[in-house]
Amino acid sequence: MNFKSLALGSIAIFVFSLVQFPVESEPQEKTMPTSAAELGKLLFMDSILSEDYSLSCASCHIPEYAFADTAVVSIGVHGQKGTRNTPSAMNVLSRPIFFWDGRASSLEEQALMPIENPIEMNLPVDSAVARLQRSAFYSEAFQRVFNQAPSKETLASAIAEFERTLETGAPIDRFNAGDSSAISASAMQGIAIFNEKGRCFDCHFGPDMTGDEIRSIGTFDGISFTDAGLFDITKDSADLGKFKVPTLRNVAVTGPYMHDGSFKTLREVIVYYNDPVAMRPHGINRDTSLAQPLGLTEQEIDDLEAMMKALTADQFLHLIKD
Repeated sequence: MNFKSLALGSIAIFVFSLVQFPVESEPQEKTMPTSAAELGKLLFMDSILSEDYSLSCASCHIPEYAFADTAVVSIGVHGQKGTRNTPSAMNVLSRPIFFWDGRASSLEEQALMPIENPIEMNLPVDSAVARLQRSAFYSEAFQRVFNQAPSKETLASAIAEFERTLETGAPIDRFNAGDSSAISASAMQGIAIFNEKGRCFDCHFGPDMTGDEIRSIGTFDGISFTDAGLFDITKDSADLGKFKVPTLRNVAVTGPYMHDGSFKTLREVIVYYNDPVAMRPHGINRDTSLAQPLGLTEQEIDDLEAMMKALTADQFLHLIKD
């Protein structure tokens, strides 16, 4: 299979005072937005959407790290630890489902859930909207962009529109377009391994190298690893341990990995797939395609890692450590 068939083109710091929460204040040095995406960016970066004004969306989706987090799990309001690793908010334009368990079916639906989540931002959306309505800056901004006062719908729309702008290209796209010097020889070898021996293409396909499927790779064992994934929503035993297949774009800079952040490096992830049973022997509901070791050599693992590093957008290449 030719790689071109993949269609790559086609601390938290909490400030305690004599009152529970700080007094609301207007945004400082912000330019009035002229589009929904510009407004969404301001909201994404603003702590006004969290209960105690301590966090913004960008506190966990860190722009400098491809809008992912560098922690195993992110820290929410009042120092509460999250339960799953924060995925990148980039390259979501074409995604039909969101979150590790696929519980949101649109970017607009996804945008509001962290705001209300009690261990994330813990602010009812109605309260968030009321805050925005009390803000002279945001009241004017929403009027300019949406010709109406802030509302649940326009809040979701603005954040979603900003997220839709977070699309990235990478050296491997230039290679796919005919520039043979765009990636290393090792990465070129990794392409063939990705498609064939490594069987990565079975799950990671399409422009963003996620099939948008929800599958089990055997990380859930009900003993040491107890996040049941999609099962917690459907209560269907067939969904035990199933999680959304993540995009591989910028994957080299969005660790730690897996839904639980249990693997620190990209290489650890590849080694896991090389022999999942060896690393998680009691995995439940493991996909049958992962029942046998892949038999990758050390060189093939190196090449596959090089190929995945070539999926990193230029603005993040400085984060890759050889």
